[in-house]
Amino acid sequence: MMNDTTFWPAPAKLNLFLYINGRREDGYHELQTLFQFLDVGDTLAITPNQTGTISLSPAMEGVKEDDNLIVKAAKALQAHTGCPYGAHIDIDKRLPMGGGLGGGSSDAATTLVALNHLWQTQVSADELAALGLRLGADVPIFIHGQAALAEGVGEKFTPVLPEEKVYLVVKPDVSISTAAIFTHPQLQRNTPKRTVSELMGQKYENDCEKIARKQFPEVDKAVSWLLEYAPSRMTGTGACVFAEFDTAQDAQATLDIMPNWLTGFVARGLNRSPLLDALQQQTVSQ
Repeated sequence: MMNDTTFWPAPAKLNLFLYINGRREDGYHELQTLFQFLDVGDTLAITPNQTGTISLSPAMEGVKEDDNLIVKAAKALQAHTGCPYGAHIDIDKRLPMGGGLGGGSSDAATTLVALNHLWQTQVSADELAALGLRLGADVPIFIHGQAALAEGVGEKFTPVLPEEKVYLVVKPDVSISTAAIFTHPQLQRNTPKRTVSELMGQKYENDCEKIARKQFPEVDKAVSWLLEYAPSRMTGTGACVFAEFDTAQDAQATLDIMPNWLTGFVARGLNRSPLLDALQQQTVSQ
């Protein structure tokens, strides 16, 4: 497997709902959120080697290589296992930064899963998830790879099977840091915790959306526009907004009339991550 290049998906995610139940003493928030994957994402071309070094291309504007979650994930796996191998990783970056689609977290998760396989370090999925949690709260769900209700700070999963709808995902011309939303003094942090059946049986909402729309007029404008065509809301802490459609044709028709101040794409929701399928294919092909 050394020096052979293999290709690994890093899918986007949507938070179909997001409720904040409280703030912990360590600054993290207790939440309940429903994760579903999309059939759109980044792609990592990974070439393992025996140099022990990790390299990444192309460079991401405004991000030092050592600060990139892909590099951090690879080095975390090396440190955890004592693995002497290295890798070069090429990324085809499709997901926007600061969009709420989990792009950086998904890239990190794919790096951990792929290198664990390619380096044959034999770390369990639970261990990988624990490593990933140190990199970001959303990394474990991408390693987990199944649509789930996430609780705690996002590390406790209950598998669920929401309807796999077609979505139009749009991004206004603004990036939002998670910290900008979660540290806002007016953020609603007292939504009562509910059971899985209660959560799945009522209208989905996002506690972060009100603050994001207030602080970022571009997000407010995007939500208002999409709501004219289908049920719509923000994902994560923004800035991306998504609308639900029953058919790809309806979603595409709306994308076709999207104003030029938005960018967007049509995607299908997936309850099983393409990353798990890629891992299975790699395992079978060996």
